[in-house]
Amino acid sequence: MPPEPLARTPLFATAGATLVAVDRGRPPGARHRVHGPYARIFSVPGTRAFTAWNLLGRLPMGMFGVSAVLMISAARGSYALAGAVVATGLAATAVVGPWTARLVDRHGQARVAVPAALAAALGSLALVVCVRSGAPAWTLFAAYAATATTPNTGGMSRARWAHLFRDDPAALHTANSFEQAADEACFMLGPVVAAFLCTALFPEAGTLTGAVLFLTGTLLFAAQRRTEPPVTARPSASRPLLRGNRGLGLVLAVFVCTGMLFGSLEVVTIAFADDAGHRPAAGVVLGLQAAGSCVAGLLYGLARPAGPAGARFPRCLAAMAALALLPLLAATTGGLLALAGALLLAGMATAPAMVTGMALVQGLTPPGRLNEGMTLAVTALLTGIAAGSATGGWCAEHLEAATAFAVPATAAALALLTAAAGRAALGAGPVTRGTDTDSP
Repeated sequence: MPPEPLARTPLFATAGATLVAVDRGRPPGARHRVHGPYARIFSVPGTRAFTAWNLLGRLPMGMFGVSAVLMISAARGSYALAGAVVATGLAATAVVGPWTARLVDRHGQARVAVPAALAAALGSLALVVCVRSGAPAWTLFAAYAATATTPNTGGMSRARWAHLFRDDPAALHTANSFEQAADEACFMLGPVVAAFLCTALFPEAGTLTGAVLFLTGTLLFAAQRRTEPPVTARPSASRPLLRGNRGLGLVLAVFVCTGMLFGSLEVVTIAFADDAGHRPAAGVVLGLQAAGSCVAGLLYGLARPAGPAGARFPRCLAAMAALALLPLLAATTGGLLALAGALLLAGMATAPAMVTGMALVQGLTPPGRLNEGMTLAVTALLTGIAAGSATGGWCAEHLEAATAFAVPATAAALALLTAAAGRAALGAGPVTRGTDTDSP
């Protein structure tokens, strides 16, 4: 079913804390009263369906990295090799991802996401075959690099929200906060599920299960044509998106540093749990960090942040950098239990920084190239995650695992310094489409 024309989309009017949604296609006087910002955004027809299937397809994003590390380290006995393989796959995705996003913007989500997802799933299966058969190490790199066509399901979901609420900054802020919480929920549950499958069943179980869930969720998400953003003419499509856009370039540079935090933290935490003799608990411990961010993201969506996003962004990064020191202190002075608590607290500063940063990306990206802009943000994160995974894996193998927690702490500090150094490029906030500059 093609996207609904603008004349049939719901109009929203706010009366105090109560929202009245009026659908032009309904008889006069037919109204629905919706309470709360989250109930408000999910009252739009089709949003629940695309969100549900998107979450199913997005859950494996939190499984693949941990599954690959556990599978490869169990078969080859090397965290350095496992981290390097994961880093290679992420780097390949960072290169291919923007091209996939351009195709999405040009031809639509459904037409591009389906073949891209099929190709990526085949890459995951190839990795399992190579590990299982004892193939040479270079085949692991090649197989994981073949997953680079993985479509940015989170970005496509955010693009749908941005289209639906393009004239409603408050609702879009709530939707962006929900999406960040959804990301964190996937990275909270993903490592737990992956660690359980790889340790309780067999090392390849996590990757196989993730591939099935990813392919199923992506195909069913693509089938939800009702809320798919329409393909629009883009006269500026040939112009590089970052040309003359210093603000967007700065946000992407910060995301690279933030990705280094995520990537190194994952590998180092697994190594620390392994050294402590509690390898199966690694997924649970990593899940606590995502749990803190998930809760913070949902609460952030209920708030109405004061001031422009460009001014809030450095403050959010300062909180993230400060709390990123807690895992390092806990690992060097305590055990796995102390580390779990520190990761929970540290995760609470992640969501506000990511929500604000993603809002800046949306505001600094032309409307007809939103999938490309969101994918560039994910590409920046993946680039950082790749570097962080490789650096964290090397430090975990050649240094004490507790000392290696200095890598994510340093990455968080670099994110703050990068934003502070180029703060002027953000101006007073994003250049939003039809909204005021105080919108996030």
